[in-house]
Amino acid sequence: KCLILFSMKQKMEFVALRTVRHSDRHSILSAYSLESGRVAFAIAAGGGREAVRRRALLMPLSIVECVADVKPGREVSVMHEPRAVAPLAGLRGKTMKSSVALFLAEVLGIVLRDGPPDDLLYNYIRRSIEVLDMLPSERSANFHICFLWGLGRFIGIEPDTGDFRAGMVFDMVDGRFRMSAPLHRHYLDPEQSAVVASLARMTYSNMWLFRMSRRERNELLDGILKYYSLHYTGLQSMRSLEVLRELF
Repeated sequence: KCLILFSMKQKMEFVALRTVRHSDRHSILSAYSLESGRVAFAIAAGGGREAVRRRALLMPLSIVECVADVKPGREVSVMHEPRAVAPLAGLRGKTMKSSVALFLAEVLGIVLRDGPPDDLLYNYIRRSIEVLDMLPSERSANFHICFLWGLGRFIGIEPDTGDFRAGMVFDMVDGRFRMSAPLHRHYLDPEQSAVVASLARMTYSNMWLFRMSRRERNELLDGILKYYSLHYTGLQSMRSLEVLRELF
């Protein structure tokens, strides 16, 4: 007996994350979709006009709509009729914003694992991309900090800041503040902990009011990535991180 697998056409909206060369003819695009969560697509890797146009359309953090040819039992789908949902002209060709986009796409590629779709998470990511696209460059220095803090809420690792009092330490394993240091070494001193607690007040509307030097911002980013790394491996070796450190 032979088993016949029927493909299913499905309209899909997704955020492009990363494209990796798979063979001489094809690359694999990793993406996060509204309808199916984490997905992968095979795309042409040649130098023809259509292949070049499609690669430009699928740059990191692009928001794209397509018809996906999904086959049961196959992890990689085929994409038809892709089109940009939002042009995102503010992210393209501008070093600061495009570098932030690469960094966030790399983070999302690590933390968004296989699982059921999550419309709240998807909508947070999409709204954040649209905010970054429209944001004046001079007010974008804290965007990646604000994004990572907000993302923690949707992936289940948001710190509990409700009980914070001056002098407490932040336990990065349990994600909460304590009156005294825990038995393990993954915690922040009272001064660093107070900075973490202040992030609960940061939003896309007011983040530019949080004044930090480059050293302070990078130290804060290191602390957030260390916290994330207790839950997700691979974040400390990201290729886009050093570029971001130089810019902000």
